[in-house]
Amino acid sequence: MEFFCYHRDRTGSLALRHELLERHWSYMDGYAAEMIARGPTLTSDRETPTGSVHIVDLPDPAAARSFAFDEPGYQAGAYRDVMVRRWRNLLGRTMWDFPGGRTGGNRYLVLGLGAGKGDGLTLPSDRDDLIAYGPLLSDDGAAWLGTAALLRAPDPAAARAVLAQDLYADIEVHDWRFGGRPS
Repeated sequence: MEFFCYHRDRTGSLALRHELLERHWSYMDGYAAEMIARGPTLTSDRETPTGSVHIVDLPDPAAARSFAFDEPGYQAGAYRDVMVRRWRNLLGRTMWDFPGGRTGGNRYLVLGLGAGKGDGLTLPSDRDDLIAYGPLLSDDGAAWLGTAALLRAPDPAAARAVLAQDLYADIEVHDWRFGGRPS
């Protein structure tokens, strides 16, 4: 089962995040085989982290919650909240398989939120800039709760346009970059 986890930073926690960075990376290294995508959300200047995204393949919802809530930054109080949702990988690949590579162009996390049918959720016809894309689901996979996409786009408006506006109560767009331990 695949899960989308988004830890949103608590105001004033940047120093704590920096202090815990090696512990965070070491923790995530333990999930390297399960990782589909990862990376920080950022301020609009793309310099300061505002959160942390991880998409992982884990056995069940309990394992996903353990993954999210045992993370060192969460344990130390760096995050104000955590979203953990079952997810389905409609692209069938990891971010490391993205043909556009790790750098170049603006990268975004787009979250379309709102319960509903979501029966019509399909991949956009232009997939060249999609890094990860799939529905956010309830723990049992029966209820559609939204959509999460990581993508390359020229600007936030173009990133937002990847989701059909009429399916969502709210759409969030966050600057994002490929994460992981620097090479």
